[in-house]
Amino acid sequence: MEKGNISVSTENIFPIIKKFLYSEHDIFMRELVSNAVDATTKLRKLAQMGEVPGEQGELYVEVILDKEAKTLTIRDRGIGMTADEIKKYINTIALSSAEEFIKKFEGTDKAGIIGHFGLGFYSAFMVADQVEIFTKSYKPEPAVHWTCTGTTEFELHPFDKADRGTDVVLHINDESKEYLEENKIKEILEKYCKFIPINIRFGTEEVELEEKDADGKPLKQTVPHIINNTTPAYIKAPAELKDEDYTKFYNELYPFSEAPLFWIHVNTDFPFNLKGILYFPKYKPNTELNRNKIHLYCNQVFVTDSVEQIVPEFLTLLQGVIDSPDIPLNVSRSYLQGDPNVKKISQHIVKKVADKLLEIFNTDRPSFEQKLESLGMFVKYGMLSDDKFYNTAQKFCLFKNTEDKSYTFDELKEHTQSLQKDKHGKLVQLYTTNPETQHTYIHNAQSYGYEVLQMDAYIDQHFIQFLESKHSDVTFKRVDADTLNKLIEKEDEAASLLSKEEEETLKSLFTGVVDNTHAQVELKPLSPGEVPVQITKSEFMRRMSDMSRMGGNQYAFLGDMPEQMNVVINTNHPSVKKLLAENNTGHARQLYDLALLAQGMLKGKALTEFIHRSVGELS
Repeated sequence: MEKGNISVSTENIFPIIKKFLYSEHDIFMRELVSNAVDATTKLRKLAQMGEVPGEQGELYVEVILDKEAKTLTIRDRGIGMTADEIKKYINTIALSSAEEFIKKFEGTDKAGIIGHFGLGFYSAFMVADQVEIFTKSYKPEPAVHWTCTGTTEFELHPFDKADRGTDVVLHINDESKEYLEENKIKEILEKYCKFIPINIRFGTEEVELEEKDADGKPLKQTVPHIINNTTPAYIKAPAELKDEDYTKFYNELYPFSEAPLFWIHVNTDFPFNLKGILYFPKYKPNTELNRNKIHLYCNQVFVTDSVEQIVPEFLTLLQGVIDSPDIPLNVSRSYLQGDPNVKKISQHIVKKVADKLLEIFNTDRPSFEQKLESLGMFVKYGMLSDDKFYNTAQKFCLFKNTEDKSYTFDELKEHTQSLQKDKHGKLVQLYTTNPETQHTYIHNAQSYGYEVLQMDAYIDQHFIQFLESKHSDVTFKRVDADTLNKLIEKEDEAASLLSKEEEETLKSLFTGVVDNTHAQVELKPLSPGEVPVQITKSEFMRRMSDMSRMGGNQYAFLGDMPEQMNVVINTNHPSVKKLLAENNTGHARQLYDLALLAQGMLKGKALTEFIHRSVGELS
């Protein structure tokens, strides 16, 4: 047996780090600014411990663009480096000074230290063909100048620098000229450094002073432009904030967006550190989702807005910020790594959301019901996705009827128990997907005292199936899926007032006028108060067809099949008796067209012809 050490060639690994470690070139700015912030944070911590002599002075990070010189400089007034530290932390790949600092001063608060892997500095070579470091340590040692052209060779020599801190100067390569544009740098800084805890300066701006000139106009002064908000609302305690603070922060995250419904402030430090504010935006049933996403931060540094691993998919309908130093990131910080903490944090967020919604429902149900249009889709999606969320959400998930009255599922079952239980013991919940086109059917159901629910969101077909699987004693049927006596079958069924011969004549009369090859004529003895002719569509076939069009399942082939329908003739209606006595095909056609019109199926040329026929009969 032979043992040994694996050899890593620096010549081969360096191009990999430069070109493939990071998914986006813009990330170099996040990495270099984060390093500068870490250097500043370390200085503050050392100063608190009495390790730094003298005054710290104003602490900030400055980004300086020189388009003529083709350079981009990231400057800090932090801890600085000695020549030995340059050799140790810059010339040695994957040795993190941040990690070493935390270990050295174990017991101090590690929050605020961003770096972990010791690789971020090399992201500079994605956009630069030469990088220089000018640095002076807080220790009484000479300043040094380091330079490298992206190979394994470097130069290091003493340098005359009066102030403590570090300048990292990038000589932008020809392929990356976009990073010499002011707007591009500002865009990157605002994305990745929006809430970094140290002031980030870039460029200048004019501000008005309280003093006025001889004409009474405010004097102006040119000052450094600060990119970031160092104390965003989400890092503060909820007790420190008012409603206007939350809405102001929302506008900071999503300018020009409509005000959110409400929000949840997450603030916990045990068993993990997690801060954030999640907002419930206003959504309409079929609106575009995820336009503004949740932002994930780590110690106030933007990581990603693809948060599916840390936030369950249904919660990505929300907006806002979550921030945790305990979220395990991969080396490039672009993706989350598998870790027990991720699952715990995810479960904690789900619980906070469910508890908040239940609290609002219990304390202010009218307000909750007013928000139902936006909340309904979110709540249903959550119940479909997460069993623990379902257990809480079933207490506040609301079903709205066509009269705009809302019920929880338990309330709905109790309310419909006496009238809508069929002869098989099933509680039938009638619903509509379009109150306008299905108005006739709704009116008919209401005349029997039945409740008709509005289920018009794209998610509702899946939600109906889900509820039926959870409650075997309940079934949902669209109000136009069949005649009422078949939707809710009772023991006592009406008898037909027609003879067998009359029924055969009637069926043949309507078969002659029904011009849809996918329609089937049926005769049923219904109440005389119901419409003479109605169009119904099988609940099962229509539901499967709808679901297949929403996104593939085992019934996907049904989405392309022609829609089957039944033309149901009420043999007990006076109009039907009359046309049978007259053997009037025109009258039969008119009743059939009225049924099509009630279903919204009479359009274009067919509708025009119907109007002309009706006008002709009137004249």
